[in-house]
Amino acid sequence: MSVFERSKHLYVSPDFDKIIKDTIRFFNQTPVHQLPLPERFHGTGVYAIYCIPKSGIYSKFHLVNRTAFRIPIYVGKAVPKGWRQARQTSSNKSKGYELNNRLRQHSRSITLGEGLELSDFFCRFIILEDKESDLIGTVEAALIRKYQPIWNTLIDGFGNHDPGKGRYEQAKSDWDVCHPGRAWADKCQGIHSDKNQLYKSIEEFLENLDQENV
Repeated sequence: MSVFERSKHLYVSPDFDKIIKDTIRFFNQTPVHQLPLPERFHGTGVYAIYCIPKSGIYSKFHLVNRTAFRIPIYVGKAVPKGWRQARQTSSNKSKGYELNNRLRQHSRSITLGEGLELSDFFCRFIILEDKESDLIGTVEAALIRKYQPIWNTLIDGFGNHDPGKGRYEQAKSDWDVCHPGRAWADKCQGIHSDKNQLYKSIEEFLENLDQENV
């Protein structure tokens, strides 16, 4: 039996950063579309949602994003069917509508959310299918690390689904506390965060939102 040496287990790829940087470069050059998307399309991948409200608690985003969509409010992914169980096949990697459907779900949440106007929200996305779909989770994580979107890092729950019957003992998410309107979230019975405190946290977060740091 050999002596344990951590270095013999550590994998470092000199090409990995290059691949991720190239993917993010491509992502940042993709067209931006207003929500909801005008056409249905198939594919899986990673997306970012931006907002440009002139008033309200997120009005700082208008100053940052008014000339170019620089800082997203949320980053997410849409994976192929069976991805989590490693069961995806060549037929279901590229012919599903996961990315399209996810963005439409988000559009409905924004429409329902108090204090939000769907006309203020836009998105960009990258379609990753076939072997490139293996990059989905990594690219999503890299974008979140790079931009620290507020609905990923501070106010969680935007991407949540209805937990279903028998699971409403959990607390309402911070996003649903700040932006009530989704009927299923009102069924959640757990002790949730204080709305005033969450709003204070949002204001403090946005004070540090600096266009020059992007």
